Amino acid sequence: MAKKRKNQEDKIEKEQRLQEHKEKNRWFWWEDDVLVFNILGKPSAKITKIGKPFGNQLKISVACAPVNGKATDHLVKFLAHEFDVKIKDIEVVFGRMNVNKQLRVTRPNKLPSVFKAK
Repeated sequence: MAKKRKNQEDKIEKEQRLQEHKEKNRWFWWEDDVLVFNILGKPSAKITKIGKPFGNQLKISVACAPVNGKATDHLVKFLAHEFDVKIKDIEVVFGRMNVNKQLRVTRPNKLPSVFKAK
């Protein structure tokens, strides 16, 4: 009987660790009608495109040099088109001059396929 209880406890603990891992590695979430997501940017790429999730970030390549925030500006314009929103509906929470960023998109009208796959 004690062995059975131990196995059940081990199973519950394993499920809890898996859930914690999933929560820690999630790269986007919703706050009411605002989509919040983390980005790992790749400036000076050949083309601007949305890549795949990588841990708790989404990889995005940007075809612009990282000079004085121009790559971030280019990224925001690109994402405004991808989400079918105005540029002012996208807020760079942090990382304006860094490859690690967090963005908030207010009321996106469409979602790129990578956001639907979750």
